[in-house]
Amino acid sequence: MSAARVHPIMPTSTHDEVAEQMFVVALKSFIAAEMDPALRRLSQEVAGTLPVAEGESRPSLQQLRRGVSSSPLYRNWISTMRAAQELMWQAAGDCVDRQLDELDHIAAAAPSVGTVRTNPDFVVPRYLAATDTHMMPGSYHTDPTPTDVRQGAVFDKAAALYSLGRQGGQMNDMRGHTIVAHVRERFPDLEVRRVLEMGCTVGNSLVAVARNYPAAEVQGIDVGAGLLRYAHARAALLGVPLHFSQQNAEETDFADGSFDLVYSTAVLHETSARAIKRIFSECHRLLRPGGVMVHLEVPFRAEHADNFDMLRADYETRYNNEPFWIGAVSADLAELARTAGFEQAAAGYQDAAAVAPQSGQHFAFGGPNKGVYRSWYVVSGRKAVS
Repeated sequence: MSAARVHPIMPTSTHDEVAEQMFVVALKSFIAAEMDPALRRLSQEVAGTLPVAEGESRPSLQQLRRGVSSSPLYRNWISTMRAAQELMWQAAGDCVDRQLDELDHIAAAAPSVGTVRTNPDFVVPRYLAATDTHMMPGSYHTDPTPTDVRQGAVFDKAAALYSLGRQGGQMNDMRGHTIVAHVRERFPDLEVRRVLEMGCTVGNSLVAVARNYPAAEVQGIDVGAGLLRYAHARAALLGVPLHFSQQNAEETDFADGSFDLVYSTAVLHETSARAIKRIFSECHRLLRPGGVMVHLEVPFRAEHADNFDMLRADYETRYNNEPFWIGAVSADLAELARTAGFEQAAAGYQDAAAVAPQSGQHFAFGGPNKGVYRSWYVVSGRKAVS
């Protein structure tokens, strides 16, 4: 017997699939609770034995990597992290493939709510096409057939496993609520009538944003057709009218000044340094005067990192198919926003919001990093009125 659906198109899990998925959760929990602290201690010990270049406060990442590379703990940590990621995608993929025909049928029968627009001639940006991002087989853009929803279903199923349910349970919508909290914190006067999310994946954040701005027209773009077909069906079955299109965030087909709010969640670290600049420029073009850009990112900054944090970032870059991770978390995002023409540009840690703020609630921006899933790193700015 399968478990009940969390939402109308979420893949269900049999008893054995639940057991497989819970093993992945347990393994990731073991890494976080046992292996990470041990490697943190080791990295500090090794760093204390290494020379530090003049003007630097700690050894370089290359020195640190070499210093721990012979340690069985470090090697086991690397292999266990990678194995857990591979098992997560396998568990999600097996579950989806068992019921893919049913999921395709559910998607095809979804209500006529919102729209989805795909492009058979779409060219995936080279920096995404070159690898399976965060080891997702086929990445976002693989499209096994012109009609199926497999990649979206796999992403949705795996997302809660990846975060151990700490990003809004299986709805995985915390980042959307945090975007709303940030806008209301920094730009309380913003009138939101048209919204665009860049890199919307399955629309989990977009649904949350749309529900907080029910009168707004809400658009989402991504590079994967199957991802967007699933996102559209998911939103329609939830009764949220969203409009999805297959586009590159560096150069969209929307007219100048089309939106009041343009945002992304955890997208910048998956794009190249050149692409980030182009995305910021495109955000500026797409916003009407007085409109707001927001980009939410992982709560990790190289300038605030300790030695273990840098090894963790190194793992993402070298072993988890996130080649731009260190570059993104080292970039001066506020300065890039200013260079793109934004006023009131600022970057800092934003309190996470499990639900969007109600009257009188306060989710601080610019304070300390409270840790993963309790804070996000956000850059935002406003297009000049004149």
